[in-house]
Amino acid sequence: MKRAPKPAPADPARRQAVIYARVSSKEQEKEGFSIPAQLKLLKEYAAANGFAVAQEYVDVETAKQTGRAAFGEMVSYLKAHPSVRVMLVEKTDRLYRNLKDWVTVDELDVEMHFPKEGVVLSRESRSSEKFMHGIKVLMAKNYIDNLSEEARKGMQEKAEQGIWPTKCPLGYRNVTGPDGKKIIATDPAIAPLIAKLFGWYARGDISLKEAARKAHSAGLAYPRSGGKVPVSTIHTILRNRLYTGWFEWNGKLIEGRHEALVPVELWERVQGVLDGRFAKKAKRGRHDFAFSGLIACAQCGCAVVGEIKKQRYVYYHCTGYADKCQGNPASCRRKHVREEAIEGQFTELLGRLRFDDEVLEWVREALHASHADERREHEEAIERLKAEHKRLQARIDGMYIDKLDGKIGDDFFDRMARQWRDEQSRCLDDIERHQSAEQSYMDEGVQLLELARNAQRLFAKQEPREKRRLLNFLLSNCTWEDGEVVATFRQPFDLLAETTLTAARAAAGETAKTAKTGIWLGD
Repeated sequence: MKRAPKPAPADPARRQAVIYARVSSKEQEKEGFSIPAQLKLLKEYAAANGFAVAQEYVDVETAKQTGRAAFGEMVSYLKAHPSVRVMLVEKTDRLYRNLKDWVTVDELDVEMHFPKEGVVLSRESRSSEKFMHGIKVLMAKNYIDNLSEEARKGMQEKAEQGIWPTKCPLGYRNVTGPDGKKIIATDPAIAPLIAKLFGWYARGDISLKEAARKAHSAGLAYPRSGGKVPVSTIHTILRNRLYTGWFEWNGKLIEGRHEALVPVELWERVQGVLDGRFAKKAKRGRHDFAFSGLIACAQCGCAVVGEIKKQRYVYYHCTGYADKCQGNPASCRRKHVREEAIEGQFTELLGRLRFDDEVLEWVREALHASHADERREHEEAIERLKAEHKRLQARIDGMYIDKLDGKIGDDFFDRMARQWRDEQSRCLDDIERHQSAEQSYMDEGVQLLELARNAQRLFAKQEPREKRRLLNFLLSNCTWEDGEVVATFRQPFDLLAETTLTAARAAAGETAKTAKTGIWLGD
């Protein structure tokens, strides 16, 4: 990795820099130390390296979705001021945690400094340096995905307790229960109308549209906007088992703790009416084509789709829609290629990602080195949480002595002790999260490398759906022309393919070891 430069005289046009700082949640901002610490570090770095800070940008929000306000302002500023070509950010995951932002920054052609990681990246950086940076971006994205996974685990735990874990349907309201947990309760204005709707439709003598009209006439409307409930939502309501007091979550039937609006027998009778009415409209099962929707026709831009011929052979062809085709749509449709041919071309493409154990070990060591700061932050957070847990225990012990001495009552002790023990439990959960995150961060980075190295072998073994997912993860801009597939690797796998190809070309005779070392490790 390229290290941060020593203080040195610089061209004035290159001395202008922008600073960007970010925290990932409102809670971190309330703690009041993360943003000031980042700004202090970046300003000191700028002064030490001869940069004049032109602008400062701060975001306090999640980066799971693009569209961060300060980030967008910074991008606009850099586009409008070509003389400002330096960006200072504490570390990689402060700048972006989704791939779209990564591409946006890459197109700015700026020199990025990450002081905490001791890294500088620019157009002149080596391919292996850019690849390492890309791996860290993917690791940061996986961290966000893991947070989503944790949220889903929390919802699963809540569901297993009989509590509907998300936004409630019409007829219920999301409220806070006596124990402080979010639950659902009946909406007195709408719940009786939902019950009548089931009764009307269960007779089997009216359509969904007629049921919707009756409900509208009875006063069924969205509580906030007052707008009419569409027929599609009426159908969704009639299919929703939640109104019986039971609900399905992740394929499991659970008895809820909320009040039922309709009896189970009435709900099942409604399902029978719906099933009978829509039975003739049910679609036949479709063949799962591995590459449909993945490739575009190079000639006209239309989608390339799969089709079964003679009940056994799979061919792909351009849809050739006349309104999209610039050329001859009939000509596009006439061109077919066997699925085996396309699969063979994708297999060859994925083979370009292969590298040997020695290179894997080099990159693994670089990941460990770049992770030192991340590991230190986790360790510091764990120490703070342990100290907080100990402080709360001291409070509980002291208050217990006060209770024995008659200074406080039992009710007050029980209430405060319960509150502090809940806080201790949260501390222990956070400690466990930091301990697992410290290890999973490295594990995920190595797994990404293993995925790239073994992509060709994995691709050959997967079902069509998994083949499509793997290709979507590794490739972009797939086009098809005269039976040939052309695709580009997504970042950072494009850099991996490039450096692997360069090493293979240079690895002739006795220079093989030297060529490989030069590409991945530098001089």
